[in-house]
Amino acid sequence: MASVAFVGAEVPGVSAALHAGELTMGLVPPKDLRFHVREAVLTAGARRIGHGVDILYEDDPYGLMAEMVKRGVMVEILLTSNDVILDVVGEDHPFETYRTMGVATALSTDDAGVSRIDLTHEFTRAVRTYDLGYADVKELARNSLTYAFVSGESLWQEPATAVVVAACAKEALGAEKPGKACESFLGGSEKARLQWRLERDFAAFEASWPTNRP
Repeated sequence: MASVAFVGAEVPGVSAALHAGELTMGLVPPKDLRFHVREAVLTAGARRIGHGVDILYEDDPYGLMAEMVKRGVMVEILLTSNDVILDVVGEDHPFETYRTMGVATALSTDDAGVSRIDLTHEFTRAVRTYDLGYADVKELARNSLTYAFVSGESLWQEPATAVVVAACAKEALGAEKPGKACESFLGGSEKARLQWRLERDFAAFEASWPTNRP
């Protein structure tokens, strides 16, 4: 982890994503569950964590998650992988704990070629397992771009509450022809342009819903 931190200091602007905490009780001695996510975040400076399944076995897990929120660290949730490899499912998975603590999460497939799954499968599994609503699904999808290592500023001033940056605050999200200030902002940020396109896709999907849909 110190080596990753050293490289990060030598090459500023390059973000680190690390798999950490892909373990659970019974696979290793308890003492070996206490530091993986912590060192990946605090020592290596990772901005994205893959798996993070053993978070509740870490030293001061809730303090660590609070620090992850402060640093804007996102956790990639790999439900099928964690089931097949670790036998961690449902309430034994820390997915809901992360969300309750305000840690940003997004769904991922791990090795799709091995698991024979795709993101649609993972979203379906998450909704059925954790009774997620449409707003939850949108948040997970948005997080995939908000915390992506793509150049430019984010569309979201406050990602957790979906507060848009001032330049685009008065525009309809995903509008074909936003105002000049918003257009200028989008023109200067690859990330924001991708996020704007996602909002346009959301709007098109929602417009196709039956009007009497609950």
